Amino acid sequence: MATRAFIGLGGNLGDVAASFRSAAASIAALPETHVITGSGLYASPAWGGVAQPDYLNAVLEIDTGLSTIALLEALLAIERAHGRDRSAAPRWGPRPLDCDILLYADAIIDSERLQVPHPRMAERAFVLVPLAEIAPDLTIPGLGALTPLLDRISAQPIRRIAEGIPNVHQPR
Repeated sequence: MATRAFIGLGGNLGDVAASFRSAAASIAALPETHVITGSGLYASPAWGGVAQPDYLNAVLEIDTGLSTIALLEALLAIERAHGRDRSAAPRWGPRPLDCDILLYADAIIDSERLQVPHPRMAERAFVLVPLAEIAPDLTIPGLGALTPLLDRISAQPIRRIAEGIPNVHQPR
């Protein structure tokens, strides 16, 4: 049985939009995984106090038969294929591609390897705004309805710069 999940994409090095298209295609090619839709592309200032270009972000909605750990491993492999080396870069430093499990059905996971819902997602416009674009009525486990969370981060700078990631919809 498939589980609905939301994947956050981010990056600020190279052709990020092309990396997002490639990552979406790679996610769609995972076993037992179907990409439902993708948000538009959003730009926002980088977090973490490291001088770097603005980030681009988007969110994918997927159905998957993969476990959370199998999905995490697949996303990490997709990041590596796009040149990301998590061991060499500062935590909030520049990167070509970041793929994060934001939500996995109604699961609340707090392990050493994975936290779902993604930690601090309720504090970040670059996660909540694209998520609201594709799932405005979503309730986030442990955090509540999406709309009140959006109201709390409304002052954060973010701008939509492009339509959704093309070719993510796959007919069943």
